[in-house]
Amino acid sequence: MASILVLNGPNLNLLGTREPAVYGHTTLDDVRLLCEATGQRLALSVDFRQSNHEGVLIDWIQQAGAAQRQGQLAGVVMNPGAYTHTSVALHDAIK
Repeated sequence: MASILVLNGPNLNLLGTREPAVYGHTTLDDVRLLCEATGQRLALSVDFRQSNHEGVLIDWIQQAGAAQRQGQLAGVVMNPGAYTHTSVALHDAIK
């Protein structure tokens, strides 16, 4: 079965509890369950991860690139959170 890596950045572990009036009540675990259900429908295994640390996310992206080149990974879906606007290092790792 092909696999997909789902990465989540800083503070996303607080979904559902931090500012629910802004971000809603859906938790990161709810998002994980949705991703896994979608993966199952598409015959993809889902590796779902979250980190508050930029370097950890970069390591995972680099490992994913190697796994993809070896045919072990279909791709990566990422919500980098606040790093979306600020991280040149994540941008470089993705490239």
